[in-house]
Amino acid sequence: MPLSLLVAYAAPALLLAALYLPLFTYVTPFYAEERGVSLAALGVAWIVIRLFDAVSDPAIGWLSDRTPGRLGRRRTWLLISVPVIVLGVWQAFVPPEDAGLTHAIVWLFVLTVGWSMAQTPYAAWGAEVAPDYRARTTVTAWREALVLVGTVASTLLYVAGGQGGDGLAWIAIAVAVGLPLAVLLAFWRVPDPQVPPGAAAPAGLGWREGLAALGANAPFRRLIGAWFVNGAANALPASLFLFFVEHRLEASDDEAGLLFLLYFLAAVLGVPFWNWAARRGAKHRVWGAAMVYACAIFGAALFLGPGDVAAFAVITVLTGLAFGADLALPPAIQADVVAADTAETGARRAGIFFALWQVATKSALALASGAAYLTLDAAGFQATGDNDATALLALALLYAGAPIVLKLVAVWMMWGFDLDAQRLRALGAA
Repeated sequence: MPLSLLVAYAAPALLLAALYLPLFTYVTPFYAEERGVSLAALGVAWIVIRLFDAVSDPAIGWLSDRTPGRLGRRRTWLLISVPVIVLGVWQAFVPPEDAGLTHAIVWLFVLTVGWSMAQTPYAAWGAEVAPDYRARTTVTAWREALVLVGTVASTLLYVAGGQGGDGLAWIAIAVAVGLPLAVLLAFWRVPDPQVPPGAAAPAGLGWREGLAALGANAPFRRLIGAWFVNGAANALPASLFLFFVEHRLEASDDEAGLLFLLYFLAAVLGVPFWNWAARRGAKHRVWGAAMVYACAIFGAALFLGPGDVAAFAVITVLTGLAFGADLALPPAIQADVVAADTAETGARRAGIFFALWQVATKSALALASGAAYLTLDAAGFQATGDNDATALLALALLYAGAPIVLKLVAVWMMWGFDLDAQRLRALGAA
């Protein structure tokens, strides 16, 4: 596949990723610490927003599978999502001085709807552009590598802007300017494959029937289950990182920014390695090995305390390398599931597949982070004050202990996954 096409397709991922980490890592502490919003209320709000996603994401995926017109099924949705995202990010990241819980809920809701309008068709588009098992890994690796670059860039912007509300404002400006340009580049350079009439929606296969067909797909059920569990495992340290660094390690804001940067730089460096490994073995086994490796390293974080910033930096780099596998490999396996479904049924319904993928992604993140905030609140943890030993122990267990258990469950679920290059070739031949 031409390098120019890969870069053009992956470009929007950089700007969309600049939203993702701040949305779930910086925004909650900002509203809790600078606007005085209840941590428990924000946790409940995230859960409610994600419950709506369980409806909106499948609806968008189903509609994108059926969107007619010369502009393309996927490109059209990506294009119209831009103004929604730009408005939502500005209001959510640069709120008025008197903004409280209601403002946060409304605009975080708008922003996540815009995200759904972009992300679900965008992921489906990548699965359709790639022609085979190996190419799907390459396309996904490029997209997720730029996701990591965007995450690093947002971290640098946050620190350069002075963190807190000022840092979020810098991120909002970058997204408002850069996202329209990146989407236009992809729109111009990347084809949106046309499908024969009726291929996206065989006769009698409405959205309910489509969901039922996906539910009967055994590889999809296993993959999305493991993805949800692993997503919850990743969500806990992502949402609690600033609290852990500030209250458990007693590190400064500058040290927290540097640790964030180290983690995602290591993940960027890890993506080429995991892409190389997946081209020489089964993707699901490579992903499982990466998760086991991450668990072995991350367990050491349970034993860290005040002043252990250097030791945590080593853990951060080593686990960051594994995070590249979490980003690059599962979506590539999902694209294989879509290809197998097309080979078996003749239907082109990547949109609904990736819609449910987005539901699992965002639900895992919101439910895990929401439950973590509620648990911390019940343990007496204070985002703005001193915390006793019980509250700090709860923070450590949620940050480092629970993710290890969840990741090992995901490894168990995926180790016997049976959709590999050989089976896909057989399906294609048939």
